[in-house]
Amino acid sequence: MNESSWQEWAITITTFLPIVGALVILLVPKEKDKMIRGLGVVIMALAFICAAVIAFQFDYGRSGELQFVQNAKWIPVIGARYHVGIDGISMPLFVLTYLLGLLCAIYTYRYVPQPGRTKAFVALTLLLITGMAGTFIAFDLILFFVFWELVLVPMYFLIGVWGSANRQYASIKFFLYTLFGSVFMLLGFLALYFNGPVDPVTGAHTFDLQAITAFGAGGGYAHTFQLVVFGAIALGFAVKVPMWPFHTWLPDAHTEAPTIGSVLLAGIMLKMGTYGFVRIALPAMPEGAVAYAPWIGALAAVAIVYAALACLAQKDLKRLIAFSSVGHMGFVMLGIATLTTIGIQAAIFGMVAHGVITGMLFFCVGSIYDRYHTREIASIGGGMSELMPKMAGIFAFVAIASLGLPGLAGFWGEIMALLGSFSPNTAVGLNVGMYRTFMVIGGIGTILTAGYFLWMLQRVNQGEAPATWKEHHFRDILAVEWVSWVPLLALTLVLGLIPSLILDTTATGVDRIVQIVTG
Repeated sequence: MNESSWQEWAITITTFLPIVGALVILLVPKEKDKMIRGLGVVIMALAFICAAVIAFQFDYGRSGELQFVQNAKWIPVIGARYHVGIDGISMPLFVLTYLLGLLCAIYTYRYVPQPGRTKAFVALTLLLITGMAGTFIAFDLILFFVFWELVLVPMYFLIGVWGSANRQYASIKFFLYTLFGSVFMLLGFLALYFNGPVDPVTGAHTFDLQAITAFGAGGGYAHTFQLVVFGAIALGFAVKVPMWPFHTWLPDAHTEAPTIGSVLLAGIMLKMGTYGFVRIALPAMPEGAVAYAPWIGALAAVAIVYAALACLAQKDLKRLIAFSSVGHMGFVMLGIATLTTIGIQAAIFGMVAHGVITGMLFFCVGSIYDRYHTREIASIGGGMSELMPKMAGIFAFVAIASLGLPGLAGFWGEIMALLGSFSPNTAVGLNVGMYRTFMVIGGIGTILTAGYFLWMLQRVNQGEAPATWKEHHFRDILAVEWVSWVPLLALTLVLGLIPSLILDTTATGVDRIVQIVTG
């Protein structure tokens, strides 16, 4: 395949390689458990290599432009096209999807719930990767919606079949919540289609995102129309984020999901909602974005403090980490609500940092549960530093990164979101006093966040281990855990020290969105 052919097919090959691998795995006899897990690792390694090659060949001098584009007829009768590509905004999330997918596959090589069902577990995980990655490269609204809905089925079964005691309740709640939001989102997409740009030659409407964005940016959609449609689409995205008060499905889903499901749910799936705001809602309906921005900021501020207080009340270690995601995504939404370059930059950086750090936290909690067979903080009883010093050290490192310690990845997204709130986009009429109030509330949230993470570490790591646990002679970190975790630990440090790796990549694309919103 020559270079031009690779450029054209790179995104498609990378996106669909996991689902092709899933089909191959389905042909393997279920008794060959080790082969199935090995195939999962090989397939995800190949997909990650493809994603890495795209990242290395990407022209960062043109990061605001769509690259590796493939645009072909798909469903001509409704004007839907197979239009995929990647730019500086989607690149970090696309690569992160395959990195976490590979690390989960490696982790699965040892930790597979219900080993007799390994084939279905690995195949569903690969299907999930394709769905999540596809949302970041789809530039046709119907194609975007197909990928968006594709993730529902595998995640539903991962929770419902391989989850904990209340898995049925959690999986149904997850499915119904997200499906409810998707209905409103689809209605919004149809409204953009029927009221959007028309091809001057054929007279047909289009679902092409670039055409719809240009039409919306040029004032093609009426103000009242934008208010209604932005609200519908934002509702679909808000459920996926999830924004308060649409968050209640998340703690249950995280708590009951297997470790791999929690890592991918926190690391990638939640970002689909925030990415949708940045990619679709803001540039296509700028007047709607301006009208809803204060409300989004207010809900984000509430989420930050609410989640921190909820974390302080948790007794289950995994549920505590789950509620922390609500707060961290609150900072992401607060950044978006400022409608400023620094705020939206903070949001995208926060998405990546949260994916790395919280994904790592769920890995840690999964391995802690594998040793103790409980997630109850009181039952663990402290003393993990005595029993498993390396595990305790890594758990402390990641928790401190999550609370926003300077020099680690969790710091930049939060501090930049607060800075964006101090100086929101006044050119579109955002109230400075209101946003500075949000900033103060967010600052209180950071203090509470430090409080619950330090409280958690004190209850789990510190003190003397109960005599019952001393008798178990727990093994510290295993080789497969080191291999799965080291890349995330390194990224936590590297992104904290060199945030420009993400910020320089997304800068041009974010500037264009802010220019569209500002008019």
